[in-house]
Parts: sequence; C-alpha cells; structure tokens
Amino acid sequence: MLKSQELRKVAPELDPLRLGTDWEIEDLEKPQIMIESTFGDSHPGSVHLLELVEEAREGVTEAGGKGARYFTTDICDGEAQGHDGINYSLASRDMIANMIEIHAGATPFDGGVFIASCDKGMPAHLMGLARVNMPAIVMTGGVMDAGPNLLTLEQIGAYNAMYERGEITEEELNFYKHNACPSCGACSFMGTASTMQVMAEALGLSLPGSALLPATGEKIKEYAKAVGKQAVHLAKIGLKPSDIVTMKSFENAIMVHAAISGSTNSLLHIPAIAHEFGLEIDGETFDRLHRGAHYLLNIRPAGEWPAQYFYYAGGVPRVMEEIKSMLHLDVMTVTGKTLGENLEDLKASGYYEECESHLQANGIKREDVIRSFDNAIGTDGSIAVLKGNLAPLGAVVKHTVVPKEMFVAKLRARVFDAEEAAIEAILTHQIQPGDAVFIRYEGPKGSGMPEMFYTTEAIASDEELSASIALITDGRFSGASKGPAIGHVSPEAAEGGPIALVEEGDLIEINIPERILRICGIAGEEKSEAEIQATLSERKSYLQPFKNKYTKGVLKLFADRAVSPMKGGYME
Repeated sequence: MLKSQELRKVAPELDPLRLGTDWEIEDLEKPQIMIESTFGDSHPGSVHLLELVEEAREGVTEAGGKGARYFTTDICDGEAQGHDGINYSLASRDMIANMIEIHAGATPFDGGVFIASCDKGMPAHLMGLARVNMPAIVMTGGVMDAGPNLLTLEQIGAYNAMYERGEITEEELNFYKHNACPSCGACSFMGTASTMQVMAEALGLSLPGSALLPATGEKIKEYAKAVGKQAVHLAKIGLKPSDIVTMKSFENAIMVHAAISGSTNSLLHIPAIAHEFGLEIDGETFDRLHRGAHYLLNIRPAGEWPAQYFYYAGGVPRVMEEIKSMLHLDVMTVTGKTLGENLEDLKASGYYEECESHLQANGIKREDVIRSFDNAIGTDGSIAVLKGNLAPLGAVVKHTVVPKEMFVAKLRARVFDAEEAAIEAILTHQIQPGDAVFIRYEGPKGSGMPEMFYTTEAIASDEELSASIALITDGRFSGASKGPAIGHVSPEAAEGGPIALVEEGDLIEINIPERILRICGIAGEEKSEAEIQATLSERKSYLQPFKNKYTKGVLKLFADRAVSPMKGGYME
C-alpha cells in the first residue's frame, strides 16, 4: 500500500484538510507527489521555477497522481557578495535540507519531484531527498542566455576590479552590469550552480540530458513534464534514492566533475550529500579520482564558451560517452535502467542529432566545447588537495585555472583576518609579486565560510599579480573564480588550525604536483621542519581563543555544529 493511504487511516483530519486545499475527492486515492522547489523572486535561477513546477504537476496528473507544491526559496551568492550576507550562503544549504525533511516528514508523500537550479538550492535538495529517502527525481532549472558578445556574469568581478584600477570607465562597467544576466536561469558558466546540476544527473537522480538546458527554451518544459510522470512511476514501483545512489554513483559523479573542471564548492557539497546517504567522501576521494582523469570541457570560467553551449555539445551524456572507460556503467538510475542502458537509449533517440542542430546554428563543432577523450585539454583532472604543516587536514586548489608559474612557488606571507582589508591591499598595490595573501577566520566556524570572490577576481584580473602571488584561505571560492587560489584550509583558524599561526613574512611553499602546502620559513628565512614546528608551538601558546561575532541565530547555530570544510561543512 502507498504511504499516503496508510497515513489516511491514522490521520482522519487529512482528507478534509486536503479537500480544503482544492483537492477533489478522487485525488485522495491517487499516488501523492510532493513537488518541492526553490521558486521565488530571489534571483534569476529560481524566478522561473514555478513554470517548471506546473509542468511537473501536469505530468503527475497525466500519470494518474496528485501533485502538491512546496517551496524552499534559496538565496543568491551573487547578490550576497560584498557584504556579510554571503556568510549565510553555506548555512542556507543545510537549512533548506532541514525544511525538506520537515515538509516530507510532517506529511509523508508517496514520491517527490525536486526542482532547483543554483549553488545551494541544488545540493540542498539532493541532501534533502537522500534524508527523506522516498521515491524521488530531480529536475534542474537550466541556465540563462549569454549577453552581448557572449557576456556572462562571472566576468563582472574582473570588470569591477578593472574599474577600481581606472582601466575602464564607469559607463563601460555599467554596460557590462546591465547586460550580464539577460534572462532567467542559473549563471551561464561552469560555476557551482551549473556544476551541481551536472552532479545531479551524474549521480543518476535526474533524467539523462536534462542538466543545463537553456532556461528560456521549450525543451526544459518537456523534461519537467516527463519528470512529473516518472515520479508517479517511481512511487508505484517503490524505487528510492538509496536504491540508486551508491559509492559507485559518487565515483562516477567525481569523474564527471574532473572532466568538466567543476567548482571547488563541490568538495563541500558532494561529501555532505554522501553523508546523507550514509557514505563517506572527503577531499582525498576527489584527489585520488582526479589524478589521471581527462579534463574535456571548454566552458567558462576555465574555458571559452558560455554554459548553454554545454547542452548544445551533448551535455552530461556526451561527457560520459567520452569517459565511458572510467565509469561504472552498471549503476542504477532514476529511469529504472542502468547508466550504460541510458547511454545506449540516447544514441537511438535522436538526442545527439538535436544537440548537433544547435551547434550548427551557432557555427561551432562539438569538439570546440567538449573535447574527445584522446584530445583532452588536460589529463590530471582539475582539483588537487594539498597538505602539509599549514593544512594538516587538507586544502583545495582548482589547478586548471592556476597559471603554470604558480604550480611550484615559495612566497612571503601577508596576513589578513578579513577579506575587505585584503582587497584594499591588492587594489592599492600594497601586495607585490612574491606575496602569499592569507585571509583567515572565514571557515564554517569563523564566519559561515563565505566566498572570496572579489579578492580572487582582483588578483586574476591583474596581469602581474595573477602569475606571481597566491591567495590562501580557510574560506571558499565562487565557482567562477580563477587564478592562484587555495581554499578550505583545514583545520580552520577559528579552531586554532595552523593558518591562525601564520605571521607576516613567513615563507610559504606551494607545490601542486607534489600536493604540498607548508610553512617553510620564519621571518623570511628558511627553517627546518623541526624549527617550524617549535615556532608554531610557541605561537599557539599565546594564540587568543576565537570569539565569534555571531552570538545568536542561524550563524551561531551553524558555527557550533559545522564540521570541517574537508568533510563537507555540514551541520552535525
């Protein structure tokens, strides 16, 4: 018997209350599907989702079910940038997952459709559906169009830094700002939003080919209706997320992540999602799987094209076809078939021919966007986890956007306890070639783990500094970030990690090929490891305990409960 019918027997108020919510009497006997989304006027990635909700609800109806709409509106990292609003971003992921648990737990449904687009909404929905573990399917909200001359939002940080340095006029900056987001949808580059849409499909939880569809097209509506129909089917056969997602599924997703040069924020989200499935994934898992992985995708910010071209080139299925030899093809998916079966079905369905028509209309070839396996852009993935006396539990770098000159370097520490002071120092040329810019007390327990987006853009847009300095932080980066940036340093400063003990003039060794991040000198003079450890022990003896400025509310709760960034930064 369906769960909803069991519930009706023990909760006699349920029928009249649903009839008062515009249900018909016959609806009470149908499979009941919760349609959860992040719809809201909060940002372009969520403002259009109600239309997809309605398409999914129509699909549920056509399949003989009854759809009920629930909402967990997300915030926008872009709109939260530059002020303390960004401190709420990572915490919002866990709060949305909590609300999904509350929605599904308070009134159990037979199945669910989960619709989201962006940085925290998508991983939150994946965490939530894992936690409630009812038959469920994900619908991604697609990507926005590019602006004039293929302008996309991730370029605004660089243009803003150029304006601050007097390199472009205010009129030019305003043109870029007014045209970077010409439509609804997630930002059109392989940032965190696009990466997590891809991860949902790569995990087998959304329909093949559905990630990063153009948000303004008709195809995304067709997929949404099909998702609604599939949700009813999943409810009837009782196929749950736990029947689909295994460690093999996560390994597939991480191999796809390597192929697309996905956002470093995935190292927060994938472990947090895995945790909800009762599986353990950490930075070491990413580092191991990325080694030797083929990086294929020529999409911004690491590449040339906007994200809408990803779908034109064949999307996730094309990437999977190219790296098929490195995937587990026997994993189950939300279609009720294995990954291998899905890929074969797509070849016969005309999917690739339809994608090709979009490429031809834009005058480009598939390999301009998604390279073949044997013609990869790189063969060592895109993520490295560095360790050493500065980051005993690890730190993350996206090496595909780091200048080769910075793969091996020794730098002088310049230390800041807040991002604002660091940006000012960079823009006013107080930071010089050979410096390592530290921004600390920005981890989950320090300030909620905000993005250091404007700092990375200020560095990456400066030709001299981008190839001669590094940014090192216990905070995180935007998926749009480029340049020599090392984040997620663990343990974080608020926990008394070694990053809290760095002082001005310390020498810092970075060696990406050898996966090393360490303090190698004191006051500009190289020292032995024993001498370094003795100095750090002395400094730790007079380090003042961290006092969080948040003494109540969500960020106090998050700071008290969040685990290490290298474990996923989720709340225990």
